[in-house]
Amino acid sequence: MHPITHRPYCSPDNWSFDKVWNVKMNELTDIIDNALKNGYSVAWAADVTEKSFSWKNGVAFIPESLPEDYRDDSYESKMKKLFDGPQPEMVITPELRQKSFDNYETTDDHGMHIVGLAKDQTGREYYIVKNSWGTKNDHQGYIYVTKSYVLYKTTAILLHRNGVPKDILTKLK
Repeated sequence: MHPITHRPYCSPDNWSFDKVWNVKMNELTDIIDNALKNGYSVAWAADVTEKSFSWKNGVAFIPESLPEDYRDDSYESKMKKLFDGPQPEMVITPELRQKSFDNYETTDDHGMHIVGLAKDQTGREYYIVKNSWGTKNDHQGYIYVTKSYVLYKTTAILLHRNGVPKDILTKLK
C-alpha cells in the first residue's frame, strides 16, 4: 500500500506489475497504527536520504527547515541542534508528497520493520523501527521515526491483511 495522488484511491496500482493498493495519506498511518495496536508489525519501504534521518541519533523527522548553507562552518553545529530534542515539523500534504515523488526527492531506497509506537516528552508520536544497519547507534539498532516522516517518505508498506482496519479493507475489495 502506498499513498500517491496520480492514481485513483483504493484501486490496485500495477506500475510495479504487482498488486499494490493506493491509499490516502491519513489512511496510511491509520493502517500502521491499527496493525501495531493489534499485534502486527509492518514492513516499511522508504527514502532515508533526508538529512534529518539520523541513524547515529536514532531519529528521523521532517523539520520545518534545514540550515541553508551547507558550506558554512557553522552548518555542523546547526545540524547537531536539530537532534537536541523535539523540533517543529513541516506539515505534510498530499501535494507536497506527490511533488517529492515527481522530482525524485523521494525514492525507494531502503526497507525496514515498524515494530511499535512511542511518544516523546511533548506527546509527539513516533514509530519504533528496526533497521538492518546493526546495533551501533544510540538505540541499539532501532530508530524513532515521526509520523510526518512516514507520511512524506514512505514508498510502500506490507502487512498482514488482519492489520488493516475493517473499513479500509472493505474499500480495498
